[in-house]
Amino acid sequence: MIKRKTFLQALGAAGLGSVLSFLGYKTKQKLEEIPGEILGANSSFGHLLRQKINKVPEKIISIPTIIVGAGVSGLSASWHLKKNGFHNFKILELHKNSGGNSSFGENSTSKFPLGAHYLPIPDKNAVYVIKLLEDMGIIQGYENNLPIYDPFYLCADPQERLFFQGSWQESLIPTRGINEEDRKEYQEFFNFIESMKTKIGRDGKKAFSIPLEDSSKDKEFLALDEISMYDFMKSKNWNSIPLNWYVEYSSRDDFGVSHKRISAWAGIHYFASRTGRGANCESGSVLTSPEGNGFLVSYLSKFSKDNLVTNTLVYKITEDSKILVDTIHEDGTFLRYECSNLIYAAPRFTAKYIIHDYSKISVPEIEHAPWLIANLTLSERPKGNGVGLAWDNVSCYSRSLGYIVANHQDITTLRNKIVITYYLPLDEESSSIERKKALTRTYEDWMKIILPDLEKMHNGISKTIEFASLWVWGHGMSSPGINYLWSKDRKNMLNDFGKIIFAHSDMSGISIFEEAQYRGILAAKKILRKAN
Repeated sequence: MIKRKTFLQALGAAGLGSVLSFLGYKTKQKLEEIPGEILGANSSFGHLLRQKINKVPEKIISIPTIIVGAGVSGLSASWHLKKNGFHNFKILELHKNSGGNSSFGENSTSKFPLGAHYLPIPDKNAVYVIKLLEDMGIIQGYENNLPIYDPFYLCADPQERLFFQGSWQESLIPTRGINEEDRKEYQEFFNFIESMKTKIGRDGKKAFSIPLEDSSKDKEFLALDEISMYDFMKSKNWNSIPLNWYVEYSSRDDFGVSHKRISAWAGIHYFASRTGRGANCESGSVLTSPEGNGFLVSYLSKFSKDNLVTNTLVYKITEDSKILVDTIHEDGTFLRYECSNLIYAAPRFTAKYIIHDYSKISVPEIEHAPWLIANLTLSERPKGNGVGLAWDNVSCYSRSLGYIVANHQDITTLRNKIVITYYLPLDEESSSIERKKALTRTYEDWMKIILPDLEKMHNGISKTIEFASLWVWGHGMSSPGINYLWSKDRKNMLNDFGKIIFAHSDMSGISIFEEAQYRGILAAKKILRKAN
């Protein structure tokens, strides 16, 4: 996220000119064939849910508690249970690794993210995140009541740059070639965001908070959920093309879709909720590592290594005097677990296929945006005009969100060989259509999208790519549409279903680490209360 001070300094130095010149940018670079692979979540195994599996497993294992799903919510539930002396449970995970969309990969050059890649320093309301960071030693102490963060995890400078009008500039909002009306709207927008950060509702709560449930329920703010962020911008007469580009970029970064498809409440929450401060960092700083948020799930996974069962599809859950959980392992082995408590920490859209009678209740299906993530190993650092290589590198000319440098945090910062992680939300059409298109694309199809885009930013970069590892998320993140976050429909998602307790960021409607962790811990607390 752009730092307001940095942005305003850059804005003051910006020259005048046309903001539209980038629209006709072309490249004639001839692209070479590049070795690589296309990977992704275990969709073929997961899609077995659409076929009715009627097999009744003969082998039964009795255990007090089952957690379905080893993403951040499931792992956080496990962490909280273990820390409170509760050890007798199993986590059933479809994929071969835990972590969900905070998973990561590794090659001889660097670790790299396969999804979420940073954690904003938490506000004091995010008590569970703070506790986790304390346990990990990332919060090393306090000074004047502000956390002192391990410098290794604080994103190193330079953090952000933007490719605009043929060269790279500092920060992620166009500051060169803008007119006086753009400047005026920039100032109004960021002043508005600053005011929203400290706004308190009639109920005494912050207007926009993380976790989301701690936000004010004041009708003045909740009304923002009933219009799109795009329409809200229009109502404020914020029509600046570069400003709307930046707001749309931010929406696609956090929600996977345009600001026309999310509510104004969600759009403002993206900017106004992240108010964490640290003793040794600027406001708005983020924590990261080469593996993205993999550094968080790696730690959490330590608390489930003896409990985790991977490559296992849960295909049926029924409830009687006990909860029966029918599973099939990837090797074809069927097994039933019999338990008294169950935390369902898988994405909610899967519940209708798995939980008996679940489809009879009124629970909405939130939209999930598909994504492509490409990790490209480069033999040399990419070259370009203007500001040098940063952690986050974004182009105004692209449907992608640009790329991060996975090994930006390396102590040997000038090492020539790097891995860049390229992010492309697939949102030109509806999520369901984009998912279908993604399933039919070959490795070559994806590279024909990625390489021309990168060539516009760095002429000749294709020749430096040694290997491309592509990862497709069919249901990458939830996209909070208009009139959803504070609707009765979402409230229904918070309810238990019989003895089944739910835990997933879908319950918040925003796919960020903090919300997933929060839901997992609340579910674990319910289990602990039953146990006591």
